[in-house]
Amino acid sequence: MSASETSRLGAFRIEVRDFIRDKLPDDIRETVRSGRLGTAGETQRWQKILHEKGWVAPSWPVELGGVDWTPMQRNIFEEECALADCPPLDPMGLSMIGPLIIARGSQAQKDFYLPRILASEEKWCQGYSEPGSGSDLASLQTRAVADGDDYVVNGTKIWPSGAHAADRIFCLVRTDPDVKKQEGISLLLIDLKTPGISIRPIIGLNEMHFFNQIFFDDVRVPIANRVGEENRGWTYAKEVLGDERLQLSRTGENKRLLRQLKTIAAQEDHGGEKLADQDWFRRKLRRAEVRLKALDYTKLRFLQRAEAGEAIGPEVSMLKLQGSELIQELDEMLLEAVGHYGLPYDKSWMLIPRSELNESPIGSDYAGMLSANRFRHKGYTIAGGSSEVQRTIISKRVLGL
Repeated sequence: MSASETSRLGAFRIEVRDFIRDKLPDDIRETVRSGRLGTAGETQRWQKILHEKGWVAPSWPVELGGVDWTPMQRNIFEEECALADCPPLDPMGLSMIGPLIIARGSQAQKDFYLPRILASEEKWCQGYSEPGSGSDLASLQTRAVADGDDYVVNGTKIWPSGAHAADRIFCLVRTDPDVKKQEGISLLLIDLKTPGISIRPIIGLNEMHFFNQIFFDDVRVPIANRVGEENRGWTYAKEVLGDERLQLSRTGENKRLLRQLKTIAAQEDHGGEKLADQDWFRRKLRRAEVRLKALDYTKLRFLQRAEAGEAIGPEVSMLKLQGSELIQELDEMLLEAVGHYGLPYDKSWMLIPRSELNESPIGSDYAGMLSANRFRHKGYTIAGGSSEVQRTIISKRVLGL
């Protein structure tokens, strides 16, 4: 990278920091900093602020409401948002189905859906996995049979995050059962208020409702709601997943957790000595720093390739694998830092400001949230393709083993 490019990116980073400092509402910043779960309203408020600035969809073309940023600039923006305690943007619309509609959708689909996504008027969820078709996604069985101008959809989807609060779902369905399994899949855009759809909650280990199972019983979906060609949905799904796995490197989130770990280690006493001064912990901390630095540099190499117009292939699975597992390693170190004070778990700590709790967590202000976040982050090595799937992709499609 040239000196002029480095200077330009440095100036851009300062611009982003200044904007976030001036425009991110204090109450939203405090929610994220405390580790509590933000509400849909808080996320929507922040997205509307970014929309007014023209920054809500950095990966979209300018003529469709995006920003003329390079991949490196988009990475700086995402990283600075994470480090400044901004709420994560809703990825389903802005980062997943929106770009796919731009690339593969009809003009009518672009005209109808894209403005609503930009304005945060509608919330999307993803309908890929099914019972028995998770890691082997191409074996999905939800059927869509053409009937006049509609498909009639029957089947079920499992694990769609936030489906209970979503307006629409982008859904993989089988439109041809008589060909190779990857070749008979199409992608439909479905209104979740359509008759015949029912949604049941799945309560997680942390007693929270994020996941769902969706049932389709003779649901009529206009053929005009199919994205791209019939039976090409598997190709389109891989395009979405490739972009998702680049995002799921979570470098900004990892850097924020590492910063928190260093702060806590400098405050916590273990055996009469600050944890940050103890050799055994410093060695673990240095190993985590090296892993994060390697993750960061690897992501930058992918971004430079993207800037040069090169396609990013299956090797992007390395980022998703390392980024999600590193977050879980940092979670364990954070709990180790606070000791037994990090063991209790109460879901109210994730939902209610500390000042409003009837009973405060035992120990320091931050200890109670660490266990809650550890539960939440356990899903990172599953969502977007489990670690086992990522290792299989790397071994077969990257290393050729």
